[in-house]
Amino acid sequence: MKKTAMTCFIFVIILPVFGQQIIHEQVYSAKMQKKVPVVIITPNIVKGKSYKTVYILHGYSGNSERTYQQDIPDLTTKSQIFQTIYILPDGNFNSWYVDSPIDTGSQYQTFIGDELVKYVDAHYPVVSNRASRGILGWSMGGYGAINIGVTFSHVFSLVGSSCGALDFAQFGEAYHQYQVDQVLGAYQQLDRSYLTSNKIGKMKNADQFYILDCGIEDEQMIGMNRSFHNQLIEANVDHIYQESKGAHDTSYWSRSLSNQLALFENYFYYEKF
Repeated sequence: MKKTAMTCFIFVIILPVFGQQIIHEQVYSAKMQKKVPVVIITPNIVKGKSYKTVYILHGYSGNSERTYQQDIPDLTTKSQIFQTIYILPDGNFNSWYVDSPIDTGSQYQTFIGDELVKYVDAHYPVVSNRASRGILGWSMGGYGAINIGVTFSHVFSLVGSSCGALDFAQFGEAYHQYQVDQVLGAYQQLDRSYLTSNKIGKMKNADQFYILDCGIEDEQMIGMNRSFHNQLIEANVDHIYQESKGAHDTSYWSRSLSNQLALFENYFYYEKF
């Protein structure tokens, strides 16, 4: 019997891969006329591939460096696992992520929701549509995520808040203690559009999904989160709300934000983004 020798050719496509990075940027804001520190965490970038993005807002007195070093210390691992680029803007200690009517140098709502998104879309290999873009934060950043996310509902499809400072009406002396008055003025003259409860009407038709949580031992925030959750139920706004053991501290929000990032990926997948 004659044996026939066969040669198999295996073609291997080698895609260029660029190592995972923690990038420190200074992104210029035309509205504030200054540069803002931003940390951008990427997975191993494969040439020709586009990535989802999640914007992460730190709490009062925090900063973008602390976010990945202490608050969510495994962000680099999550970036690789979820194949998502994380954008961590510096919220300037106490900006409350609003466009301040009294401080022209504190216009973080427009910077993050418009200027920063455009910068990232232009300079990084991202999917440039709302379906692949989310925003979340904790404490002051929880308020900021809802404020910016709902205001720019055409930009973000997923919005998350962990132990969010969601109701200035319940702040009392804390309104001054946490310098909200430095960016929004006295509470007595506060424009009601800055109240999270006043955004519920827009949330009903924003075509977004919302994820909220709070620790049951978070004495300052648990009441306002429960109240906001109940208002969303009454308005028939689809969302996830969860309470679990924990106080207003790094231990709680590090765990809860990790859970939220995983949920984000579930909803990205569910919607086939």
